[in-house]
Amino acid sequence: MDIRPVPYDHPDAVKLDSEVQAEYHVRYGDGGDATPMDPADFRPPNGVYLIAYDESGVPVASGGWRVQDANGEGNRDGDAELKRMYVIEQMRGRGLARRILAALEDDARAAGRVRMVLETGTKQPEAVALYASSGYEPCEKFGYYRFHADSLCYAKPL
Repeated sequence: MDIRPVPYDHPDAVKLDSEVQAEYHVRYGDGGDATPMDPADFRPPNGVYLIAYDESGVPVASGGWRVQDANGEGNRDGDAELKRMYVIEQMRGRGLARRILAALEDDARAAGRVRMVLETGTKQPEAVALYASSGYEPCEKFGYYRFHADSLCYAKPL
């Protein structure tokens, strides 16, 4: 597996983002994640976006982090926010999400971030299991969905 950084607006990133948005819509019925995001959010040193490619060069998984500091949405200074963790259905169960998560944590730590935070939801039990088994603990809600009942927020010191 080849995991490499790409711009968030790269065609492969756009393709995987469309797929994860469709999955969010199936699970929550709301058209997908409406959190405002900009490709600049994932440009080093303020973040990174990773895609895993299989041996044929097909994009099969993604994830990114972006800088968040104290704001009106519940973030703290030094936060790195995890976004768009996704593995295509055919490649699930092979540890790809865990590998991308570890790479993102390492990158955020190297960029001086002190805490990784993420928002997931009650209808994503596999995501909750991944984060719990990776040392994440529930934290105060933050971000766009902080007032939504289905929102679950987690954090991990880096």
